[in-house]
Amino acid sequence: MKLTIYGAARQVTGSMHLLEVGQFKILVDCGLDYEKDRNVQTNENFPFDPAEIDVVILTHAHIDHSGNLPTLVRLGFNGQILCTPPNC
Repeated sequence: MKLTIYGAARQVTGSMHLLEVGQFKILVDCGLDYEKDRNVQTNENFPFDPAEIDVVILTHAHIDHSGNLPTLVRLGFNGQILCTPPNC
């Protein structure tokens, strides 16, 4: 098992954590990074191939946790997005 934290580390926005369990890649949150010193276009540069992600688990629907899901899909993700009913 390997956990890599890509977003919301030393900042508030852009929550994104990749959990690798065996051959499965699980993305926990896919938030929009909108810190004032960041360029919005940096949200299109994922540190992994979106097509290799098996599933996304969304903790809640705030934009800093879910706002980059459209970009993830546009760049090749086609798995399930799991969340609780209030967040769907």
